[in-house]
Amino acid sequence: MSRISSIGWLAGVALTAFAGIAAAQSGSIVFTSWGGTTQAAQRDHWAVPFTARTGIAVREDGPTDYATLKAMVESGNVVWDVVDVEADFAAAAAREGLLEPIDFSIVDRKEIDPRFVTDHAVGSFYYSFVLGFDPAHLGGRSPRSWADLFDTRTYPGKRAFYKWSAPGALEIALLADGVPADKLYPLDLDRAFRKLDTIKQHIVWWSTGAQSQDLLASGEAPIGQFWNGRLLALEQRGEEIAVSWRQNLVAADMLVVPKGSKNKTAAMKFIAEATSTEAQAGFAMQTGYAPVNVRSAALLPKDVAANLPGRHTASQITLDMDYWAIHREAIGTRWYAWQAE
Repeated sequence: MSRISSIGWLAGVALTAFAGIAAAQSGSIVFTSWGGTTQAAQRDHWAVPFTARTGIAVREDGPTDYATLKAMVESGNVVWDVVDVEADFAAAAAREGLLEPIDFSIVDRKEIDPRFVTDHAVGSFYYSFVLGFDPAHLGGRSPRSWADLFDTRTYPGKRAFYKWSAPGALEIALLADGVPADKLYPLDLDRAFRKLDTIKQHIVWWSTGAQSQDLLASGEAPIGQFWNGRLLALEQRGEEIAVSWRQNLVAADMLVVPKGSKNKTAAMKFIAEATSTEAQAGFAMQTGYAPVNVRSAALLPKDVAANLPGRHTASQITLDMDYWAIHREAIGTRWYAWQAE
């Protein structure tokens, strides 16, 4: 996954490029996601079976670009039908009137984890930010808490952190500083940045999942904040890394339909397929990210299920996407200014 916020002028370029796409063509939809292994798994387990079942072709685009989606809706030239977005963007976009309401006569709301369904969006998959580390590069020591991530004396080396302004890093800083999980919101930004200041010189930023894997596997950053699925992929290829699930931070991607989609009914049918029991289970097995369908876990092999967030709920924290939907722009301004200092 990559979460790169695009600047406004890209929207105009993208709209021009997409103008030739016959999105209104009968029997087809355009599905837009983040590319890479995530979108490949969505193709394998969602798009291909959907086309086989319905005869509706799924054409893919990407990566997801929020400025482009907004410009499409505002111009009335909507050529994307289903888009995979972050949950806080979904909440903000719904408030701004950019999304079609989900048709729950087609999409079975009862099968979806209630944390990841709203009137205008349903979960694509969910994941956790977890503490990942390489014991060999930490002298055999095994950190267990977010506080350990800030302990550079006991656990020396660079720290891998997610670069973009998004839920996760600020919450980690506050938890490491002793803020109780149920007191995280509203975020005490001054306190969070003070805590991050203590390790700023040790931080290596990652902007994509693949980059985060490289930082850990190479030893450049032997400890840090990671998506759980990326760590599972490292383990599966034989890397000697470890994970602490203590206070893992849950977030979700969401599937939305832009306001003005010319293939709205087909889009809803695609979302129904994507969130079905079998489709979600297959995606989880291929990616290591958790299914939003509450029945899918029963279909997963034990070794896969053991490495998904649903098996690590004792101290799990669900990130507050409604808070971020309201405050992300302001937080982002401060976040990027702080990085540049």
